[in-house]
Amino acid sequence: MSRTRTSLLAALALLTGSSGAALLTAPAGAATASVPCTVDYKVQNQWDTGFTAAVTLTNNAAAKSGWSVKWSYAGNQKITNFWNSKISQSGAAVTANNESYNGTLATGGSVSFGFQGTYSGTNAIPATFTLDGVTCNVDGGPTDPGPTDPGPTDPGPTGPKAGNPYSGAKVYVNPEWSAKAAAEPGGSRISNQPTAVWLDRIAAINGVNGGMGLRAHLDEALKQKGSGELVVQLVIYDLPGRDCAALASNGELGPNDLDKYKSQYIDPIVSILADPKYAGLRIATVIEPDSLPNLVTNAGGTPTTTDACVAMKSNGNYEKGVSYALDKLGALANVYNYVDAGHHGWLGWDSNLGPSVQEFYKVATTNGASVKDVAGFIVNTANYSPVKEPNFKVTDSVNGQTVRQSKWVDWNQYVDEQSFAQALRDKLVAAGFESGLGMLIDTSRNGWGGTARPTGPGPMTSVDDYVNGSRIDRRIHAGNWCNQSGAGLGERPTAAPAAGIDAYVWVKPPGESDGSSSAIPNDEGKGFDRMCDPTYGGNPRNGNNPTGSLPNAPVAGHWFSAQFRQLMQNAYPPLP
Repeated sequence: MSRTRTSLLAALALLTGSSGAALLTAPAGAATASVPCTVDYKVQNQWDTGFTAAVTLTNNAAAKSGWSVKWSYAGNQKITNFWNSKISQSGAAVTANNESYNGTLATGGSVSFGFQGTYSGTNAIPATFTLDGVTCNVDGGPTDPGPTDPGPTDPGPTGPKAGNPYSGAKVYVNPEWSAKAAAEPGGSRISNQPTAVWLDRIAAINGVNGGMGLRAHLDEALKQKGSGELVVQLVIYDLPGRDCAALASNGELGPNDLDKYKSQYIDPIVSILADPKYAGLRIATVIEPDSLPNLVTNAGGTPTTTDACVAMKSNGNYEKGVSYALDKLGALANVYNYVDAGHHGWLGWDSNLGPSVQEFYKVATTNGASVKDVAGFIVNTANYSPVKEPNFKVTDSVNGQTVRQSKWVDWNQYVDEQSFAQALRDKLVAAGFESGLGMLIDTSRNGWGGTARPTGPGPMTSVDDYVNGSRIDRRIHAGNWCNQSGAGLGERPTAAPAAGIDAYVWVKPPGESDGSSSAIPNDEGKGFDRMCDPTYGGNPRNGNNPTGSLPNAPVAGHWFSAQFRQLMQNAYPPLP
């Protein structure tokens, strides 16, 4: 969706329970039987050349497993975008068919969908509607009070879509994470910080083991919202063959389960987010961490290649899945999609960055997706690379040698996440993404404070001494990613901290494990990756170095008290 065009939020305010809305309700008894179906068509928002409309269909006949609604316009209205139905138009004639997730329509049941259109002259409401060829009665029209009379749950007036959804907005505090944080000694210092909700399996949509599902989080977000704006951060993370270059975050879906990903994962999420009840929330989605970068660096011709990544590149299901998610989520007016773009220690070399930009553009322009569906990109998701290295720059030299020749930098073009994010943004815009593109940086675990934090540049005795003495990133290797020893909380979540950066965010909730340090049986599809084993000597992806991981770690996503306490102790900026 465009980040600058007129907001469609009002269009998602379908049937919000407003006391002023003229909603059609089928009468009871014999009257119900005499009216096979009712249709309520409302123009929700209208400007000089365009409009948004909401349609509610009520079926009073036999239950249906699929439906098709038709009407014709008297004027020159053209539908340009739609949600919660599949709409086609031929001349003045319009057909709206159900989506895969809302085809069931019980007797007395209702379904709502909406769309955006253009017009000139008049924008009259259609005179006749049919459901599967049967004429329905119609109401609404002149008696509808419209968006000027919002009821108690109506999201109210809306303006242009936010260029940066985080600006001027609060961000959702997950009460489940907050409770775990507050239960740790000193954890109340950060338990009020916003973190993302990870939808890392189908069961998470409805809640796992009595925990909060997506609707419960959104309902809680409405309570936290108050009268201002609020952003809810969701991680969309369940691709077929997920995490092809590692094992700790393997998922539940097999490499060929694309249809299941669409119908049982993405479609239900879209259906919930499209509920008019949540139209006033800003939803920031982090789309499939690590997936597209894996296709660039681990799917052929390099020492880091894995058979699993080769398979996912060959079958195209990462690309098709991400495109589908962008298309369906991007059709919702209050959703802002941020595609995962790895981190500087992964894609910062020219040989990786250029192909990554091409891959991102390909996925954003195929299989139904558009660059308008992309609000931005996120870097450093669940990783440890610092926002800024304050003590040295990539342009520094020692004794005639550039720091890029050091073992740590290893010819990378970037030494921190902010410079990488800003440069990546420029390249993405140049490749065809919208000029309003915004970047997010996950700062949940990249503070690198504590006693080991350098306070100034390292010695000039050699380029390696200089870099190793300067860098605040104290990992053994920039490719190390699992439960890193010595890490600290980073910058607190902040909106618009630098040019081109929409926000610093805590996407990976501090205290949630990256993966188990030894094999632990589980029903989540998550494997054991030796990169989480502190005794492992490494692999080509980390230069065959020790992992630097903490011992006694639980399965990915589970609470890891020792890590949480370390993160607080080493926080930078320090905690009070």
